[in-house]
Amino acid sequence: MSLVNQILRRAISQSAIRRAVSGPSAVSGHEAGGYKIWKKLSFLVAMPAVGLCMLNAYLKHQEEHGHPRAEFIPYEHLRLRNKRFPWGEGSKSLFHNPEVNALKDGYEE
Repeated sequence: MSLVNQILRRAISQSAIRRAVSGPSAVSGHEAGGYKIWKKLSFLVAMPAVGLCMLNAYLKHQEEHGHPRAEFIPYEHLRLRNKRFPWGEGSKSLFHNPEVNALKDGYEE
């Protein structure tokens, strides 16, 4: 057992000496400057990428909602009201949007 302990101690002390002589490595902590790279990447790459994604989403939203609504066609099988809704005047659903959702007789003005 003592021979194994001596070998392990010698290996550990030799690796510590090698580390001390070779100096700090690139990943050995904040004093090596690795955080500066990530800080620059965050500000110069990540933030502009997020801004471009937001611009793309905004432009797609404008593209989808920029056209006039479809003409109302009173199909018999759509917008059936067999029973009144229990809120309001009873013809509008709970999440009714007057700009998008038509009633039985047409769009609201």
